[in-house]
Amino acid sequence: MEGVSSNAEKVYNAMKNAGMIGEEKMGTAERITLMCKLPKNMVMNSLQELQNKNFVTRKVREKAAGYYVSQ
Repeated sequence: MEGVSSNAEKVYNAMKNAGMIGEEKMGTAERITLMCKLPKNMVMNSLQELQNKNFVTRKVREKAAGYYVSQ
């Protein structure tokens, strides 16, 4: 993946390996944080970076936002 930080790449790969591909299998930031073993603020920054580059999609829900791989 070109143009993304190493943390963003780690988050992306963790999401992909966990099968968070598509809206029906999205995960919360909390779950992604546990999978990556990175501090939550780093995961949130990485998710934002991945959203900006259209690698990840964020879906607003009632309790917590969900994230899934869009590419």
